[in-house]
Amino acid sequence: MNSNSPATGSQFLSLHLLETLVAVLPVRDENGAPKSIVYGGAERHMITSQARRRAERIHARDRANAGRGALAGQTTGIRTREWALLTARELTSEHDWQQDEAIRTARAVIEATGLKFGDADKKTVANLTRVLLFAPADAGTRIAAHIAEHAESVRTWSEEYLAAQAAATAKKKRGRKDTVPEEPEEDSAAEAKLPPVPAETRAAVLTALAPRDAIDIALYGRFLAEIADSPNVDGAVQSSHAFTVHEAEQVDDFYAAADDAKLDRKRNALDFLDAADDAGAGMTGYQSLISGTFYRHAVLDRRRLRRNLQAAGMSAREAEEVAVAAEAEFVTAFVEAFPEAKRNSTASTGSLPALVLAFEGERPYNYATAFQTPIDESPLDKNGEGPAGPAAVKRLLKHHAFVCQRRPDISAGRVLTYDPQINELLNTLDDTSVAAVNGIEELTA
Repeated sequence: MNSNSPATGSQFLSLHLLETLVAVLPVRDENGAPKSIVYGGAERHMITSQARRRAERIHARDRANAGRGALAGQTTGIRTREWALLTARELTSEHDWQQDEAIRTARAVIEATGLKFGDADKKTVANLTRVLLFAPADAGTRIAAHIAEHAESVRTWSEEYLAAQAAATAKKKRGRKDTVPEEPEEDSAAEAKLPPVPAETRAAVLTALAPRDAIDIALYGRFLAEIADSPNVDGAVQSSHAFTVHEAEQVDDFYAAADDAKLDRKRNALDFLDAADDAGAGMTGYQSLISGTFYRHAVLDRRRLRRNLQAAGMSAREAEEVAVAAEAEFVTAFVEAFPEAKRNSTASTGSLPALVLAFEGERPYNYATAFQTPIDESPLDKNGEGPAGPAAVKRLLKHHAFVCQRRPDISAGRVLTYDPQINELLNTLDDTSVAAVNGIEELTA
């Protein structure tokens, strides 16, 4: 058996899920409106894969950090622009550096390694990298430890670097004082001849920011273009956008928010003249809400996951053990995690799927075509398919059974439902090529 191959099962684990959501807005566009796509000649509501992947990643990370789930105690990553601030915080709290010097030094070291930062004249972004960087959560701690250990040489270099950078910036400002450049100018750091960061310090930063043994980076991957010699990771998880299996219907909900102080005065007013100025709501507006049954799909490349873990330094045996745990936690997150937008005002995160279908194969299988024709929710006696949830289950399982007859690599499917109506429906269906299970842990082989 190839060391990159899973000990059991086929290379790809395909997951398919149907969930019914009511009056929610888990993701929105720049105007605050629900996202949508046109598919099968009809507009559908859409929940982007990016929103789902982040929800799944954070769900698994929080469980691991809390000592729960299959990945309890394993290393995970965070995606942020605040690596200089995290490093500086560690320098001040654990190595007794002054805050201003810690921030200056941390930014200089990370910038000289290759990451660009925001405009130094704007306090809100001056110490933030221009791109989000997904790295192990302890990267800031590791960078700070190296800086503290080599404090004398790093301080000497940092002073030279910052002085040269300031001189280059001043020279540029003098040169453009009376002119307006036609083209955006390059960063002063790129144009100036700044002293290079010591080789051992650059190596320490690259090592700290490398994916290492962060399990979620091995699962979801990362891309960092700014530092050519910092390894990128091709993720083992593929995710599709979720879409409604029927035509989209949107509600623009008008709301009126009460002003407590105004209502208290109105309630205690002595006559109608005193209450006149306190009439009306404190604030009014509209919010868009969506409802519907969504189909979503994800696939785990087991072979890629094991390669990623071994590339991070694990032995084949270690990678196999961690990969099995990572698969279990990924499936759990796929079923349980939900984007948190408007969670308090819509209780969207309490949703449970109507059906989860899992099976293995030698390639990914996406069943979106089962819903190319939108489900007609008209009653059955009027040539419709009835409510979208049960109708979608029938379509999905019929599609799966049809494909299984033509693709011998597909394993027997496993289905999980949290809906008693769907559970009764499953008992009436024939030739679905699936077996019902009672828990998430049974969805993986």
